[in-house]
Amino acid sequence: MGFMESLAPLRPWLQAAATRLVDAVLPPRCLKCGGLVDSQGGVCPTCWQGLRFITPPGCACCGLPFEFDQGPGSLCGACAAAPPAFDRARAVFRYDENSRDLILAFKHADRTASAPAFAAWLARAGAELVAEADLIVPVPLHWSRLFTRRYNQAALLALGLGRQCGRKVVPDLLVRHRATPKQGRLGRLARQRNVAGAFAVHPRRLGDVAGHRILLIDDVLTTGATATACAKTLRQAGACGVDVLALARVVAVS
Repeated sequence: MGFMESLAPLRPWLQAAATRLVDAVLPPRCLKCGGLVDSQGGVCPTCWQGLRFITPPGCACCGLPFEFDQGPGSLCGACAAAPPAFDRARAVFRYDENSRDLILAFKHADRTASAPAFAAWLARAGAELVAEADLIVPVPLHWSRLFTRRYNQAALLALGLGRQCGRKVVPDLLVRHRATPKQGRLGRLARQRNVAGAFAVHPRRLGDVAGHRILLIDDVLTTGATATACAKTLRQAGACGVDVLALARVVAVS
């Protein structure tokens, strides 16, 4: 028996001891407000109550939450009128005034330690999509934006989800070969024009796409323009299906 094999019975104890040591040196704090919590990657009760988690019922395609159950396979008006290029999209919670700072801190303020907790939330919210996925692929950043930000938040989520669920992750399968202006202030049609033709499958990864079901990961689903552009690219490369899983999604108030 090798040295590592001999440690196998002790592994749970060693992991628990390591966790206690980390908690002693770096007390666990709420991912949102920074207050003390019971365990790493947790959210305090006050912040938790403010997050509006998305649960059924909702659109069978884009996951838009419904106020009332409209029956199996029901679609929202937008998906019924113009089905998107992806098959299904799901998200953990609504992107609103209560979740915005949580997302922006992760995206722009180096709060990358949140990724494992977010991945666990994604695994629960997208369990059906993950179970059917052959590959997990993040929405890519253009190299210039990646150079400025130093990390791709969607790739961190994808890698964390892959570890959680034992699914293959290909971080570089998609590339954003055209730099696009930020979309924060753009409307639906402007967003579609902005990202049209911006994505491509990496030439070395073409063999990973054909005949496979792809789970596309992003941080926020707004109008679906980026997800649609990526899904079109993947389908043109031979993907048999494309689903989308995001940490948050915008839900327009009617």
